[in-house]
Amino acid sequence: MTDSEPQEPGRTGHEFHHAAPRRSARPAHSLVLCGARLADGRTVDVRLVGERIEAVGTAGSLGGARESGTRLDLTGYLLLPAPAEPHAHYDSALTALTAEPPRPRHPEAGPGDTNGTAAGATGRAADGGQETAGGTDALPREDIQRRTTEAALLQLGQGATALRTHVHIGDVAGLRSLDAVLQAGRALSGMVDLHTVAVPRLLTGVAGAEGLAMLRDAVKRGATAVGGCPDLDPDPGGYVEAVLDVAAEHGCPVDLHTDGGDPARLARLAAAAGGLRPRVAIGPCGGLARLPHQVAQRAAGQLAAAGVTVVSLPQGNCGVLERPTPTAPSRMAPVRMLTAAGVRVTAGSGALRDAANQVGRGDPLEAAYLLASSGEARPNEAYEAISARARSAMGLPRVRVEAGFPAELLAVRATELAGALSLAYSRIVVHRGRVVARTSAVREYCDLAGAREPGLPRQSQG
Repeated sequence: MTDSEPQEPGRTGHEFHHAAPRRSARPAHSLVLCGARLADGRTVDVRLVGERIEAVGTAGSLGGARESGTRLDLTGYLLLPAPAEPHAHYDSALTALTAEPPRPRHPEAGPGDTNGTAAGATGRAADGGQETAGGTDALPREDIQRRTTEAALLQLGQGATALRTHVHIGDVAGLRSLDAVLQAGRALSGMVDLHTVAVPRLLTGVAGAEGLAMLRDAVKRGATAVGGCPDLDPDPGGYVEAVLDVAAEHGCPVDLHTDGGDPARLARLAAAAGGLRPRVAIGPCGGLARLPHQVAQRAAGQLAAAGVTVVSLPQGNCGVLERPTPTAPSRMAPVRMLTAAGVRVTAGSGALRDAANQVGRGDPLEAAYLLASSGEARPNEAYEAISARARSAMGLPRVRVEAGFPAELLAVRATELAGALSLAYSRIVVHRGRVVARTSAVREYCDLAGAREPGLPRQSQG
């Protein structure tokens, strides 16, 4: 994988069997991953002690596991830094069968108005409506907690060991959804790290005063970031300022939804966010792809100068913004152009089988596959977008398969990275130095013409 950043302490390059500094108090568990293939083609053994990688050596050099440790044969597997999920919606996840169908665009919007549904949603909210992107206001807390747990475990099984979910607050439900998601995160502690972004509907004017107070309460309850959708507020600039004020007040990051189709609004957002760099993320920014190229390039330069991270959603919008129509189709953010301008771009899943996308898979490797297959990134860049850049956007330490780094790893049945993004169904997930999930895919073939029962081979890749 490419990496333009300076080397960090503990990096070994091609010099094997380099151990990190020993600790005085030895952790209780250790694990040796044997015969794993790295993205650069080397075959290595990796020893994990506690929550970190202690040593990386040539295959067979770490064969003598310590008495308290165990061994895991990863022959045939590609070992990678674990992905992270920077943009999910667990309070509405897995509601595809019960959620309301997508609503039509607001009647006041013209055929070329890409903010039509935003205006409609703002109008409904201002009139006291209770609509949310996933229709979760009426759902009981226990149901939200159960679906959050199920969705988090699904993404963990796919390889993501750190998750960031946006959670609606306010309206009828108040902080109920947030409390449910926080409780699920506590129950999953040790298996996966769950981060929450509090998302109020309105923050300006008389109607927004309650949302602003609730946003501060959400941070006190345990929300790790603040966000929302300024495009849905009557005063988008005021909304951004309110979120940034709360973030500065509590020292927490910002993660905002925006279509990015209004260059003037995007420029104001970038100018306001510059003071909190690099702790501001925005997405999905599909509207940037609809702008004239030069206009989009200018906007990209402004985002890069402000240090704003863009979270793209390759599998489609998450439903917080307008839904696609024949005149305003859903598009992915122009990742290649943003990256060339110096913007840090990551990729998330967005909707996971809810009203916005009833077939959303929530698979980080699929997000990388879509980036690569659409020509927005090379395979190594696409994987970087769902791993190193995703972790950076969430304020998490970098992971490399090298001594001294966190033991957050994903082993996929493949021989090289492009193959992993194409057919990597068999996966082993390591979180904090322990195997927390394992998926084994088997492909079988039946010889109908044969007189005897055929031997059915396991699939060799994936």
